[in-house]
Amino acid sequence: MKFLIKILFVLVSLNTLAQVGGSSIYSFMNVPVPARTAALGGNTIGLKDDDVSLILQNPSSINNSMNNKFQMSYINYIADINFFNLQYCKSFDSIGHFGIALQNVNYGQFIERDEYGTSTGTFTANDYQLNLTYGNEIDSMFSWGVNVKTIYSQLYTFSSFGNAIDAGLTWKSKRRNFTIALVMNDLGIQWKSYSGTIKEKITPYFNIGISKKLAKAPLRFLINYEKINKWDLSYSDPNNPTSTIDPFTKEEIKTSKFKTFSENLLRHISLGAEISPGKNFNLRIGYNFRRRIEMQLPESGGITGFSFGFGIKISKLVFNYAFSKYHAAGNVNHLSLLISIK
Repeated sequence: MKFLIKILFVLVSLNTLAQVGGSSIYSFMNVPVPARTAALGGNTIGLKDDDVSLILQNPSSINNSMNNKFQMSYINYIADINFFNLQYCKSFDSIGHFGIALQNVNYGQFIERDEYGTSTGTFTANDYQLNLTYGNEIDSMFSWGVNVKTIYSQLYTFSSFGNAIDAGLTWKSKRRNFTIALVMNDLGIQWKSYSGTIKEKITPYFNIGISKKLAKAPLRFLINYEKINKWDLSYSDPNNPTSTIDPFTKEEIKTSKFKTFSENLLRHISLGAEISPGKNFNLRIGYNFRRRIEMQLPESGGITGFSFGFGIKISKLVFNYAFSKYHAAGNVNHLSLLISIK
């Protein structure tokens, strides 16, 4: 266990070659599918309770309160792409906690045409991910966990196969209603590339998440610092680079160091808040700075980057819903149903 902890902190300190802007393979794994996660800004690694969906981002959040719970999630994503997710957790007193999750991304049906534009049939495209999770407690406050991911992708006649792991460490103080977690995600390798020759990278990244529930109010706050192993998350299209010369004055466009620093810092941060006005009802709101900076229109930002949602518990069922604003033309609805089999 000490070895695992040391490895986590050593890896965090490395300046890895993490890239953004579409240079990492299997990017579908980073889409927040469960409704609760989506509503809270897309990141919930700082939470640890009975919600089995939390282990998708943080395997060290797995615990006994997730025992015999099953969850189904669905989102109708942008451009009619559909995400499906199934999860189940089981605990054993003498061994630890186990979880399994299966995710499918269906990109729909496409018409195949030849060089003359004549239809020659149809084809589909899918991504699949199988997660096996194990975690256990170190003591009354510390817990650890690991996700082992098997990834398969089928795009037209091309296919790819790979494996990746997540490793997490969580500290939770029940007395202070405070949780902090450190997670390494997507350390892996592509065994078979789409081309069959050059293998693409699975880029690992590290997140820190914190949550705090107020002692005298039904309110919980979350703050996450994402991709801590890469400072500059800005993206410049190599085919359409940002101009550094004013087209009218022909002078160099200067950007203040403070603006550059603050924008880089904010790209790492996502925020969330969960209000529980009743025992069986929750309201949620989230804000993702990077999503807003990258996806808002120049003339109008609107609510791009914001997300909203709620949860309702009825007996052994919990229904969660989330609305995420990715772009002016990109509204996403998330649906999740949690079932307690006890």
